[in-house]
Amino acid sequence: MARDSTHRSAAAPRRLVLADGTYDAIKAMILDHEISPGEHVGIDELARDLSVSQTPVREALARLESDGLVTKIPLRGYEATDLLSVQQFDELFQFRSLIEPWAASAASRRSTRRDLEALQAELERAEHIERSTSDSTYPAFVEHDTRFHALVAHASGNTWVEESFIRTHCHMHLFRLYKASLNDEGAEGEFVRNMFAEYYESGKRPLALSEHEEIVSAIAGGAADSAHEMMLHHIESSRQRFIPAVEALNAKA
Repeated sequence: MARDSTHRSAAAPRRLVLADGTYDAIKAMILDHEISPGEHVGIDELARDLSVSQTPVREALARLESDGLVTKIPLRGYEATDLLSVQQFDELFQFRSLIEPWAASAASRRSTRRDLEALQAELERAEHIERSTSDSTYPAFVEHDTRFHALVAHASGNTWVEESFIRTHCHMHLFRLYKASLNDEGAEGEFVRNMFAEYYESGKRPLALSEHEEIVSAIAGGAADSAHEMMLHHIESSRQRFIPAVEALNAKA
């Protein structure tokens, strides 16, 4: 009996690694548009391509459904979700404008030294991205953006707010829009790429990073009202900047 229990506990980490690896691989395929928006996601095909059984593929698709990247269609299996519509994008940013300014304000009152150190470390990490010689720093900046906003939500001390922000997968949806523009050689694709470059790319100081630094300064200084206003401005300026890009890609679809 003890030998069986030992065998199960030893096998569990390998099973977890396999499941996580399958999830990461399929997620990357969707984000990079190897699996296009609206495309059927075949379990057998994925299992064959990834050299795994159907079980980790099914588990991965269930997780991706909660991420909003796939949808389960009765009697048909899974499909990759479409890119955000203009209305969905606007509603997403309306939601963010409600919870994130509050989170920044709360963080200015409740954040711990560890929270502030984590935020500062993230800004320093972004500085390295800014100095990168890569042709496109956007993928790295979108990861920074995701981590930064999650850290602010965490520093608020409210787990409901933190989990609500994480479940929006906002930056993942923006990344899909950016990737869609790379496949579009027309005027719409160029327009969308320019919109993202202006906000994130290196060369001149990225606007997103400057705004993040101002928010952290307000939080660290205990300036609740300023932290609230700066975060609200940050989100609203992002909405106004990117909604024309969403409109352009939706018009192309």
